Amino acid sequence: EVQLMESGGDSVQAGGSLRLSCEVTGYRRWVGCLAWFRQRPGNEREGLAVIRYDDTTSYGDSVKGRFTISRDSAKNTLYLQMNALQPEDTALYYCAADPYFKLGCSLEDSTFPYWGQGTQVTVSS
Repeated sequence: EVQLMESGGDSVQAGGSLRLSCEVTGYRRWVGCLAWFRQRPGNEREGLAVIRYDDTTSYGDSVKGRFTISRDSAKNTLYLQMNALQPEDTALYYCAADPYFKLGCSLEDSTFPYWGQGTQVTVSS
């Protein structure tokens, strides 16, 4: 079974940067989609970025140009580089995995069967 574990959450000042990591285990050859989501207090879970097995990426409008998703296959690790952080980026950040082959990857959380526990990012002004 696929398992995910996030790390890298922290408290930072507005304008700062963070890199989140997500170790992905329990698969032999990756042919699916990996994504980052977040949930802000009082809000629904929001899709931020997704990367397909061939490294095709897609981003949500709220983070396009500021956040970058990437993966290191050798380390079985997914990353989210976050720049120009703002207080509204404060949230619990999750990585998610859909290990099944797809022609395209979605940012709909219902399409991802496996989730990490989340890592907290707090941005102060």
